[in-house]
Amino acid sequence: MKVGYLLPTRDQAVRGDHDLERLVEQARRAEALGFDSVWAGDSPLTRPRAEPLLLLSAVAMATHRVTLGTAVLLPALRHPILLAHQLATLDRLAGGRLIVGMGGGFPSPGTEAQFTAIGVAFARRVSRLEESIEAMRHLWSGREVSFTGRHFDFHGVRLAPTPARPAGPPIWLAGGGEAALRRVARLADGWLPYPPQAQTYARERAAIQQSAARAVTPALYATLCLDGDPERARRRLRVSVERYYNASLEAVEAVQAMFAGTARAAADWLRFYAEAGARHVVIRLAADDHHAALEDFAGLVLPLLQMEGAA
Repeated sequence: MKVGYLLPTRDQAVRGDHDLERLVEQARRAEALGFDSVWAGDSPLTRPRAEPLLLLSAVAMATHRVTLGTAVLLPALRHPILLAHQLATLDRLAGGRLIVGMGGGFPSPGTEAQFTAIGVAFARRVSRLEESIEAMRHLWSGREVSFTGRHFDFHGVRLAPTPARPAGPPIWLAGGGEAALRRVARLADGWLPYPPQAQTYARERAAIQQSAARAVTPALYATLCLDGDPERARRRLRVSVERYYNASLEAVEAVQAMFAGTARAAADWLRFYAEAGARHVVIRLAADDHHAALEDFAGLVLPLLQMEGAA
């Protein structure tokens, strides 16, 4: 199982710290510590943070090996011509190391307000997401293309540069439940959900496999808080999650994969998802000191995962 690190863009912004070089240095350090990928989240208004594609452009120039990804991008907020152009340029900068994690936007009053402010109908976000994927894959071909859909209509458009890879960067979709799983199977190169239970993950992964139109990489988005004292870890997780989401820990962990406890227990918890089929996990660390948390995870959990993978 590959292990990725989510840059703490939201956590840093919540504290009023907008030093983006610090985030780039975190990415450099994650690469040096042996992580397989580095990711950035997207939410311009609901949970404000640094713009992910601009940040990942800087990370692309500061790193050499790690995969770069968005966890997750909201394409429905953008026009597909402009987004395809940005992603193609970023994939070139990264030398073909980009994965585009995408989602429709979790239904909540804050997310709906974000769409309203930008002038996009919240109820149409999923159909805009699907149409954007189709349009961007045409645009990444390098040919002159035309497209007519429910939301977008353009004719005789050619983008340059094209992405580093002929088919464009892989697109991973978030989501669980019947409709989302059908969408993943039909459109995606990868699946990036966050189910709280590994059993749910295994069941939904099997459903995707049964109907997928292409090979789909099974991934996982997970939040962890490490501490030698599990009760203290739980308290720290609560502070971090409630500050991040402006919602109770109980509400968030009911829908998201979250863990608080020791390094050994964290490795065991992640192993359950690996046994359920996860092949790439994106780790969000719940912490006040993200430098120390990154070092702790790399020093205490990564070796356990690598040992188990080798076995």
